[in-house]
Amino acid sequence: MSKTFMDLAMDQARAAEKADEVPVGCVVVRDGEVVAAAGNRTLADHDPTAHAEMLAIRAAARALGSERLVDCDVYVTLEPCAMCAGAISFARVRRVYYGAADPKGGAVDNGVRFFEQPTCHHRPEVYGGIGESEAAALLRDFFAKRRGLEQELRQLLP
Repeated sequence: MSKTFMDLAMDQARAAEKADEVPVGCVVVRDGEVVAAAGNRTLADHDPTAHAEMLAIRAAARALGSERLVDCDVYVTLEPCAMCAGAISFARVRRVYYGAADPKGGAVDNGVRFFEQPTCHHRPEVYGGIGESEAAALLRDFFAKRRGLEQELRQLLP
């Protein structure tokens, strides 16, 4: 069975988790081919902007030799935040497919609803809930483990 583009984004999310990053993955696709893929690297890069979407968009722009990703689609495991939604808009991405909704930090169907703002220059088509249960479970498990470790440390420290 061949993998879907969201499966490939999930692979990137799992790789990010193995590196102790928040497990979010993204792939940029043009004409049915993956142009770029990335997982979160904020800790590894010491860069608060190193979200999966930002890294994948940057890599796709380099690979295609253009700051415009007009015929490209983005597959990301978590609803993009405001920063990533802004980058998606500026890059002129055609479509965004995301997995889990993010009621706290999302900015597409939650929060500021970036693409619905009158100041948004480009509005991609948006499709949420693609592979949602798997993406949400990965994030939920990651944060549950992290909370468990924090509780263990609190018990060990005076």
